[in-house]
Amino acid sequence: MTDAAPACPECSQPMKFGGFVLVKREHDGRRTCRALWGCTGRHVWWRWADRPEEPLEVCPMPELFR
Repeated sequence: MTDAAPACPECSQPMKFGGFVLVKREHDGRRTCRALWGCTGRHVWWRWADRPEEPLEVCPMPELFR
C-alpha cells in the first residue's frame, strides 16, 4: 500500500484510510481484505488490499462505515 492518500474520485478531496474489511472475493472465492477509504464529503470507497494499483470502487454499504 502506498503512503499517499488518494483523492476522492467524486469530489477530489483527500481521503482518510478507514481500516480493512474482510470479504469474499467473487471471482476466486477467496476471503481477503479490502482497504476502506473515506473523504469529508462522506463518500466511501474501497479496493482490494492486495491490489493497490487497481482503481477505487464505490463501497456498496457506506452507511456501515461512516
